This record gives sequence, structure tokens and C-alpha cells, in this order.
Amino acid sequence: MGFIRSVLAWMSVPVLCILALPFFIVRPFNPDNNRLLAIALARTGRAILGMERPVEGAGNMPQDRPVVAICNHQYNDDLFVVGDLVAPRTVTVGKSSLVWVPFFGWAFWLGGNVILNRARSRKAVAVMQATSEAITRENKSLWVFVEGTRSKGRGLQKFKKGAFYAAVTAGAPIVMVCTAEYRNKTLGRLGKREPVSIRILPPVETIGLTTEDVPALIARCHKEMAEVIAELGQG
Repeated sequence: MGFIRSVLAWMSVPVLCILALPFFIVRPFNPDNNRLLAIALARTGRAILGMERPVEGAGNMPQDRPVVAICNHQYNDDLFVVGDLVAPRTVTVGKSSLVWVPFFGWAFWLGGNVILNRARSRKAVAVMQATSEAITRENKSLWVFVEGTRSKGRGLQKFKKGAFYAAVTAGAPIVMVCTAEYRNKTLGRLGKREPVSIRILPPVETIGLTTEDVPALIARCHKEMAEVIAELGQG
């Protein structure tokens, strides 16, 4: 039953993207498109999976100013777990290969998200720095799965630097979204997905910091997120 739930949840993704595409085409690259679609995908997916997702600190996600939200990345199912937590006018970062995924990739591109070529890391950092200008000039927020690759529930990996350069350059606060480790287990005969807890930490202000402060900022955020994720796992 759990497998059927998973298939149905992922079948809902192209269906919702198809429904959203005409709206996206009318107002292309509007960052609010992302939030509406992410809410629809996450809540529909969780309903199908039968997943509970308690959130602590939801009020720590600012709704009235640009932020750089960083989140740990475990599975593709993170879309259902955290998709509806994004702030208004949020764009995210994805690999260039995503654009070629039918329906979802097209919606991702039309949402004005940041497309990175991971094979060209220097250019990737430049793109993230350019994104900081959009944060300031266009009042956008940025959501980043800060590890870059999926951990599959095996601990917090090394952080990529781009999100931190973008935050410092723009003077935008960093908001850490910590997701408990999970492994897509199902519960009971109905195959409902295991609950996944989340804690959103208070914003870390970056005003007054320079790029020289980025390594220390990364170390601080990694330490705090690792500690919180461990606590969530004990709960």
C-alpha cells in the first residue's frame, strides 16, 4: 500500500504542473508562482502519502522581507515535506538537468528559479552572487538545499558556499530549516508514511558581514543545523 501511495503522490506532480503551466505562461518568471505550486504539490503529496509533518518555529520564517532559507536535503520526497514552507516571492536553485523534466522542469523554469550547471562550480558561485542582486533589487527570497546532493537520511553533508555568498552580499538574513532524518518508512496496513518533524530556527542576520566572514558563517550554520537535526531524531 505504501508503494501505491508513493506512485500516486508522484503522479500528482505532473498533473498539478500541467494545470499550473497556463497560469505560469501568462505571468512567466513571477516568483509567487513558485510558492503557489509548491504549496499545492506539498499538501497534495502529503495527503496522498498520509504523512504528518509537525513544524516548530514556523513564525521564524519572515514573510515581509527577503531571506535566504537553507534546508538539508535527503530525498526527492523533500518536495512534499517542505514545499509549503517557502516565504512569499521565493525562488530556488536547481540543476540545469531539471529544465528537461517534462512539465515539472518547464514549471520550474517559468517560475524564474536559479538554474546551475554543477559541472562549472566557479560559474555557479557567480550565479549565486548575481542572485543576491535580485534579492535586493526585486525583493525576492531564495530557498537552497544547501548540501547540494541528497543525503538519504545519513547525516548532514558539507555545505555549498553559494547561498552564503548571496546572503552576505545582499545583507539578507539566513533562515535554517532543519528536517529530521527520515527513510521513507511506512506505518501499518494502510501504508501511511512515517511522520517527519521540522524546526525552523530564528533568522541569522548578515548585515555588516563580508565575504571573508563566509567560512565562519558556514561553520556556525552547519553546527547549529546538525545539533537540531540530532535533537529532532531523538524526539
